[in-house]
Amino acid sequence: MISRCDWCGSDPLYQHYHDMEWGVPERDPRALWEKLVLDGFQAGLSWITILRKREAFREEFDGFDPRRVATWDQARIDRALRNPGIVRHRGKIEATVRGAGAYLQIEDAEGFSPWLWSFVGGQPIRNHWPDMASVPTQTDESRAMSKALKSRGFNFCGPVIIYAFMQATGMVDDHLTTCHRHGALTAPSAA
Repeated sequence: MISRCDWCGSDPLYQHYHDMEWGVPERDPRALWEKLVLDGFQAGLSWITILRKREAFREEFDGFDPRRVATWDQARIDRALRNPGIVRHRGKIEATVRGAGAYLQIEDAEGFSPWLWSFVGGQPIRNHWPDMASVPTQTDESRAMSKALKSRGFNFCGPVIIYAFMQATGMVDDHLTTCHRHGALTAPSAA
């Protein structure tokens, strides 16, 4: 039997996400923006809810192409609000449109991926947690990234959401020491 982090339970979709995506270092700027948006939509909900709706989100949000989403007008936002396949939250949808514009500014000025990865020194932080109770919900790095994202115009990006984002994108390797994925995705950290 494969040993996994407790949070993914026995749901096959969740296990696949845990085994194939969560904690894998992501450097593609568009993919990072997609995960940031989805983590924002997850606020107040469970991640499995968002995971089950991910394909509908991708379709509705133009493949998470920030250049397209940044051009959305009120009619396009209203259309998204009628899609039962996504989380229909006006504030989160409008924040995604604003976030697309913020993404473009960062991407054009300094590169979205290098900018985000700078908060962890450009390399994954590899932790060694023995159990879920040991894993923090936020860190100095997630607080700094959250503050910087907010200053650039992003919303739904508090330090807890950002820490989940950092875990999902492999900026932090928080696979438990008992998990078969622990250490498999990152080189030892200098942190």
